[in-house]
Amino acid sequence: MPELADATVHLLDHFTKRAEVQGQGGLLDGEDPTVYNTADPLRIWIIQVGIIIMMTQLLSLGLRKIKQPRVISEILGGILLGPTALGRIPGFTNHIFPTASIPYLTLVANIGLCLFLFIVGLEIDASIIRRNARLSVVVSLAGILIPFGIGTAISNPLYKHFIDPSVHYPYFMLFVGVTYSITAFPVLCRILTELQLLDTTVGLIVLSAGVANDVVAWTLLALSVALVNATSGLTALWTFLVCVAFALVLLFPVKWIMLWLARKTGSTVNGPTMFYMTVVMIVLWASSFFTDVVGVNAIFGAFLVGVIIPREGGLAIALTEKLEDVVAILFLPLYFTLSGLKTDLGLLNDGAAWGFMFVLATLDFTGKFTSCTLSSRYLGFSWRESSTVGGLMSCKGLVELIVLNVGLSAGILNQRVFSMFVLDALILTFLTTPIVNLLYPPERRTRPGDAQATETGTPPGEGAKVIDDDQASLVVPDSHPSRRRFAVVLDTFDHMPGIMALTRLAVLPAHDDSNLLSTRKPEYQIDALRLIELSQRTSAVMKSSVADKLISTDPLLSVFKMFGEESDIPVSTSLAVVPHDEMAASIADHARRKASQLVLIPWLAPTASSSASGGDAADPDTPAAKAESSNPFDSLFGSSSKADKSAAALQSQLIRGVLLQSKIDVAVFVDTGDRAGTRGPQHILCPFFGGPDDRLALDFVVQLCANPKISATVVKVTMGPVEAAELQKPAEAVIDDGVHMTSFIGVQDSIYPHQNTESRLQSDTADNVLWARYTGMEKYTNGTRLQAALSRITFEELTTPVPLQALVQRAHEFRGSHRRVLVVTGRSRRSTTRYEEAKTVAEKYGYASGGSFELVRKTVGDVGCALLVSGAPNAMVVVQAGATSLSEA
Repeated sequence: MPELADATVHLLDHFTKRAEVQGQGGLLDGEDPTVYNTADPLRIWIIQVGIIIMMTQLLSLGLRKIKQPRVISEILGGILLGPTALGRIPGFTNHIFPTASIPYLTLVANIGLCLFLFIVGLEIDASIIRRNARLSVVVSLAGILIPFGIGTAISNPLYKHFIDPSVHYPYFMLFVGVTYSITAFPVLCRILTELQLLDTTVGLIVLSAGVANDVVAWTLLALSVALVNATSGLTALWTFLVCVAFALVLLFPVKWIMLWLARKTGSTVNGPTMFYMTVVMIVLWASSFFTDVVGVNAIFGAFLVGVIIPREGGLAIALTEKLEDVVAILFLPLYFTLSGLKTDLGLLNDGAAWGFMFVLATLDFTGKFTSCTLSSRYLGFSWRESSTVGGLMSCKGLVELIVLNVGLSAGILNQRVFSMFVLDALILTFLTTPIVNLLYPPERRTRPGDAQATETGTPPGEGAKVIDDDQASLVVPDSHPSRRRFAVVLDTFDHMPGIMALTRLAVLPAHDDSNLLSTRKPEYQIDALRLIELSQRTSAVMKSSVADKLISTDPLLSVFKMFGEESDIPVSTSLAVVPHDEMAASIADHARRKASQLVLIPWLAPTASSSASGGDAADPDTPAAKAESSNPFDSLFGSSSKADKSAAALQSQLIRGVLLQSKIDVAVFVDTGDRAGTRGPQHILCPFFGGPDDRLALDFVVQLCANPKISATVVKVTMGPVEAAELQKPAEAVIDDGVHMTSFIGVQDSIYPHQNTESRLQSDTADNVLWARYTGMEKYTNGTRLQAALSRITFEELTTPVPLQALVQRAHEFRGSHRRVLVVTGRSRRSTTRYEEAKTVAEKYGYASGGSFELVRKTVGDVGCALLVSGAPNAMVVVQAGATSLSEA
């Protein structure tokens, strides 16, 4: 056995030594992993990337709160990691960013920059310029020529004070002029999308002018680089002509080949195939190589390849989706950090430097703002719209940084002037969003279709008399106030059955053959709004910029339009790409602009076993719920974090946001998943406790019963005698539905203000008038559609100390005698609730133990919650009266 032992020891010793040579030492050997080693540069590179990404993401979390684009955090993060801030810590730069490691960092950053410019090229859509050719050319040329002239003028004193005489002045002048002419198109797209300006008149002109400006600016930069790198003027001319010829080859024959290949491989239908992606990458790097070796930067070749990729079938967006994450998260922050390492604001150490810095920023902004404002005013825009165009076109961002880095690498700019221009770009980009919000607030924005919408109807609150809900019910019109203009919300395929069922209910069928005096079918209008969430990804911004094309290809809109065709309902479609936190406001604004009378929104109700998280899962009085509401990370990450929320909870929060912000009546269709008998006879149970929501529910039931397949039972509920010990004080019954937040998620639900004696009497009177009107009107409406609807409705009165339990029992009775039972109820946003009785019903049916009870109660109210958790109805419609009452013709 000694021989075996010796062999084993020898073998282990061999592998140990081999591992030691390959690993070159490690942490357990006492080696510092941050020490740069030319034989193993990966370690320090990983440390650098980790620090850069963490710095960028932390800054982004804070700046996102004030609606600043991500590029601000990336520029600022690079500056902070450079000699301006952290670089002043002794040993920081030498230890984390040693000079010998910079070439590796630069190589990866330049690879990422080429990929980013490829994505920028994918964003360029020539059709945008063609649609607004006159506007885009005028604004773009004005935004280039005048700033270029101002830049060349300021370059002279700047050259004399800060630039070494060995630098050729015409080159410096050209670079300063190009820097002043630049508008950062990628950042501009992001700002337009986040501020929801893409579908406004200002957004259309800025987007088209930004595309044209971007193309011209890159051409000027290519010319500048060719001049700088050339040994003579003739060489520069030949270089530029070669680049033009190469661009023409790419833009015509190569573009046609790429389109043919995309169609041949099916990439325009099912997204880019592996083979097509391989070809694109080969063409991308080949083009970058060519433009680099002829004396123009490699980024121009990458940009041109992005421009020639076909837009057919959303191929450009699909390609962007495959590349954008790694570029945005990894590559771009590296490039900004390299720029930050070259930026030293400490060099601005005297009054002259800061004076020039102030003049540079002022003239840069003034030149762009004035030229674009005056050109827009010349085209017929208002002063407010024109000034907004000027403010947006002054945005700089990443593109100017690229130009500055090219100038610094070429030796035209020194570090001091480079730092001035970097600070200038940061200031102007930072100011863009607040300036636009100040000049062009949401209530002042105009859209191309607003004039047409105004002709078809007056939006509530604009020219219409605002009537209190209680006062409105005291006015008895000559006919039933049916609602015929609906705003329909489409977000996911899961909610399509529910929204189609609700739409079919709300619209009177075309085959109504009842023999009535008023036989003409009412004119209905459905305005469908497709919501797409705007994420931090570039592809989401691209989708918003081509929303007019997506409308014709979006599968949800296509399905709903086909449903409208089959149901003989006119459907108009809209598409909005908005952040999740702003979806509710977008829905409310869409309904207002379209003069809708009722917002229809679906909700797929949770089951008893599901648990909703994120503050909806627990009783608000429990410690867990209180801890949730005071989560210290909410202020940093935002309460809209969706990682821990179910689909039902997210949709509930959206619905509650719409209910809170909408000034128009809202109807929520609660889909239980039971769709039996949707095309056959249906029976409606409508509880009537009183109040604006219940009055709206009663009106809606009467409208639904105009359909001969629908009948209804309306139960007027009053509290009966009950022992004093069983009474609960209203203050103790109030359940706080949330806390005040900037986002609608977690926001306090809408509740009617506390009633005094006068308002309570007015509301009770309105309830009694409406009840008496419908119960006694049938004999005065002979031969009308209203009489036919009322003939299908049974009115009952119920007095009981336990109204919710009595209603649940009544619903189960109807379920036994009717194939399909639908509950239509008001959300009843009263200052007092029936929380305890609703919880008792939920406990009986196994709902109160999980978070689903609280989620359902907050969404549909106590009455709707008790009926829904009992499982009695096949489906439910919960309505809430808006702040404005519309008088119908």
